[in-house]
Amino acid sequence: MASDLPSQEKCAREAIEALARADTGRLLGALLRDTRDFQLAEDCLQEAMESALVHWARNGLPAAPAGWVLQTARRKAIDRFRRVRNFDRKAKEYGVLIELDQQTVESPEPPVIPDERLRLIFTCCHPALDSKTRVALTLRTLCGLTTREITRAFLDSEDAMAQRLVRARHKITKAGISFEIPEPAHWAERLNSVLSVIYLTFNEGYSATAGLGLLRHDLCLEAIRLGRLMLELVPDNAECEGLLALMLLNHSRAAARLDDEGQMISLDQQDRSKWHRGEIAEGCAMLDKALQRSCPGLFQLQAAISALHAQAPTAEDTGWAEIVLLYDAMHARSANPVYLLNRAVALSYANGLDAALGALKPIEAELDGYQPFHAAKADFLRRMDRTEAARQTYQRAIELSQNESERHFLMSRMASMDQLR
Repeated sequence: MASDLPSQEKCAREAIEALARADTGRLLGALLRDTRDFQLAEDCLQEAMESALVHWARNGLPAAPAGWVLQTARRKAIDRFRRVRNFDRKAKEYGVLIELDQQTVESPEPPVIPDERLRLIFTCCHPALDSKTRVALTLRTLCGLTTREITRAFLDSEDAMAQRLVRARHKITKAGISFEIPEPAHWAERLNSVLSVIYLTFNEGYSATAGLGLLRHDLCLEAIRLGRLMLELVPDNAECEGLLALMLLNHSRAAARLDDEGQMISLDQQDRSKWHRGEIAEGCAMLDKALQRSCPGLFQLQAAISALHAQAPTAEDTGWAEIVLLYDAMHARSANPVYLLNRAVALSYANGLDAALGALKPIEAELDGYQPFHAAKADFLRRMDRTEAARQTYQRAIELSQNESERHFLMSRMASMDQLR
């Protein structure tokens, strides 16, 4: 029996890590609905995960791991309510938890986890929080992204982001921000943040910050599902349509992005017959519908770029000049250096490598710690046959990468230069 403990502990740890990735949003949303206390819900969920590690390592995995964690977290919340001095103010939530726990005891089935993720997004995107905090907090709570993963999305320091998240949780609790989808009259003040959260969720699934694999299909599909839900809430909204179009068009290439060994394939080398034509057709139709409303926004512009890629029969036939202009329009709306980086990549095909390399200089200092900047620059240098400079830049990109598939791709590109010599 003792000899099985290390493997059982490993199995328990892997199961908890997988559950945290896949079900954090559902579990936290359910707890927040019942407790009405953001910090309490997060604390009890964390404690339940810690208890799971101990119990599962000793007794093996339960039949329904997510249900086990939810029930344990609810019981920890009950214990906390019993201990607080202002119990009367929490009596209603306490009663709800007691009733739910009793139902669970009497039922042979695992506790039902209600899907409250859309409410969770709107709670995190309350206008009392600044826009950056809204997006970061939702990525942390809804999607289970680590602080490091969120930091990459914002080009921020990890310590600063961690402090921002702590302050946000306290503010939600202290201000008594309600856990609800607001009335339509109040959607406008939260809508942009909600859409940004959904898109960043998709982005993390489409190009994972860390880990062995490049793709996390669960996050991609979750983001697309939330995008469809938003269109039900806000029908005929051009940016909601643009976001869904963008995600569908990008996701259409997912099957061609990795080889049989799970290694990354660059866009120009992908087998386009593997691209999902149904998603391309739906995405293009959705984009056309959005553009007809004559109020273009960032998601529509990004979707237009993805549509040019999706509709081109080959990489050479892509409308690179049009893509450069679309990135110009995006940067004019929101001065984001990443837009200029992507513009430089398109420029390398539209106007040549000298122009592309020159376009990197104004953003080099700002993006020095951003891995895609060095990967793009290394690619330009490789294509210019500036082998030594390319090798040094690839090395910098490899050092900054936290994703094994991405690192392997960059190392193979670097090695290919030696093979050609």
